[in-house]
Amino acid sequence: MTGRVAPEIMRRHLRMYLVLGSVNCSVEPSLVLQEALAGGATMVQFREKGQGALAGDAMIRLARRIQDQCRRAGVPFIVNDDVELALKLNADGVHVGQGDESAASVRERIGNRILGVSAHTVEEARRAILHGADYLGIGPIYPTRSKDDAKTAQGPAILHELREAGIHLPIVGIGGITVERVEEVIGAGADGVAVISAVTGAESARKVVEAFIGKIRCTTGRIS
Repeated sequence: MTGRVAPEIMRRHLRMYLVLGSVNCSVEPSLVLQEALAGGATMVQFREKGQGALAGDAMIRLARRIQDQCRRAGVPFIVNDDVELALKLNADGVHVGQGDESAASVRERIGNRILGVSAHTVEEARRAILHGADYLGIGPIYPTRSKDDAKTAQGPAILHELREAGIHLPIVGIGGITVERVEEVIGAGADGVAVISAVTGAESARKVVEAFIGKIRCTTGRIS
């Protein structure tokens, strides 16, 4: 990348943001991703965490497979938390939580790559922006079982609160979001939805992603 991603482009990337790793997929992750990309996924985060997660060379091989698929599809490939892995792979960006390496430190290390930061309060959001975040991951919006360390669900109200506080950075909502909840999440102020189990656990990832995309288009009134 030669420069930071413009907010409007970032908002498009966030529209249908898939988060996945081997722990969340009942079949080979690359097969799930193939379907999700065919369905219209707009950004992908590699998150290899939890009981039974791959490590070492096996984890790197999986990350490379997923990255290659994203490159062929022209979709940004983001690495969760692991800056060293992101740099090793020349990933498009990194996403960090409040308990990970500080956003300021990550920004310094990754240069102009995409930086996403999880936030749960207005104060955390403002700090993330100050430290160079390109987008905010807000959640869990609804209860979720996809993350062992997930905080208490805050509901869409947190999205309203952030927008009313003057937070204009692109925002993606995450946590327990289903197709039926898209309108509520987007309506509350999110630019897109980040999804794990609703896609990775589906019989047809493609059909579920297409359903999400359809609902998002209806809610935002945008074609692309």
